[in-house]
Amino acid sequence: MRLHVGTAMWTYAPWQGRYLPATLPPRERLAAYATWCNAVEGNTTFYATPAVDVVRTWAAQTDPGFRFVLKLPRVITHERRLADADEPLHAFLAAIEPLGERVHALWIQLPPSFGPDGLGALAGFLARLPRDRQYCAEVRHPAFLTDARAGEQLERVLGAVGAEWVPFDTTVLFDGLPASDAEREAWRNKPRAPRRTRALTRRPIVRYIGRDDPARTAAGWQPWADTVAAWLREGRSPTVFIHTPDNVDSLDLARRFHADVRARVPEVDPLPEPLTPPATLF
Repeated sequence: MRLHVGTAMWTYAPWQGRYLPATLPPRERLAAYATWCNAVEGNTTFYATPAVDVVRTWAAQTDPGFRFVLKLPRVITHERRLADADEPLHAFLAAIEPLGERVHALWIQLPPSFGPDGLGALAGFLARLPRDRQYCAEVRHPAFLTDARAGEQLERVLGAVGAEWVPFDTTVLFDGLPASDAEREAWRNKPRAPRRTRALTRRPIVRYIGRDDPARTAAGWQPWADTVAAWLREGRSPTVFIHTPDNVDSLDLARRFHADVRARVPEVDPLPEPLTPPATLF
């Protein structure tokens, strides 16, 4: 039984020398990350479709059980708003082909302005997608988060094609005034989203953002640890991404979340032994 956990990226300067060796070349950083976590958010693909040769290096650095949840490029989701997007979609699908089954889901992150009146466009887009892949959607329009009817309509659209709704839980982030510059920036940029724990599929995906205080972050995820443990007992295969405003400790926190769930469900396979910086004498 495997629980997949990860963070928003696999390379981050504050991790070098703190959790990972300081001198890792760029083409070895994903492999090092994969000793800490067994999943990652593919945020870079939102900004541009990667070259096939680059994607081949991603595949070479990860085992077949590693999970990528890759964002569709913004030209599809934000610029064309899911319309007339066949050409960039096909180019993206061709580019990520080397990852094979490592692509756990393709992630449709919709802009905050994409509300219930866009559900027809979303339904049409989902219906045209290849059926041999898994899909998930993240919405940020307030109506989906606060209006039960709008949420039910979205669930029906996603459920028709077996797609998952990805919650972005910011309840802990907004529980109390920000205490750091990174938290203040997160307050400006992140949506105020309630905790949503309903899974639509057997492969739920969760994005959780805590605080820059690791203890507050871990205390805040305890309801998620209970939910994820219940999903595992039901035979589901969840993936959980741990964020903090500055993400300095998110690599270690993702492993701590995994350990919290494993304490509830001991049958969960352990994570690999992490690659750490070499010890120094001083």
